[in-house]
Amino acid sequence: MSESKHEWPLWEVFIRSRQGLGHKHAGSLHAADAQMAIQNARDVYTRRQEGVSIWVVPAEAITASSPDDKDVLFDPANDKVYRHPTFYKLPDEVNNM
Repeated sequence: MSESKHEWPLWEVFIRSRQGLGHKHAGSLHAADAQMAIQNARDVYTRRQEGVSIWVVPAEAITASSPDDKDVLFDPANDKVYRHPTFYKLPDEVNNM
């Protein structure tokens, strides 16, 4: 079987479960457009009616960082003291923060 020149684009699927507050990556699928991607994602990734929201994103629209850049992107930023919780003075009425 020969490969088609007009293959449908790849979509990344994110599902928010009934118990969750955020969407989580569920998988990928091919679809002709966004509406078809949502319908296919519902059929493939929410068979047990566990989802309450579906996001589909064209895979080509996703830009990822390189693992080689992890030190630059995820360093603790020690020079930014305002990011440390000890920088702020809390009022006495704030007990459990």
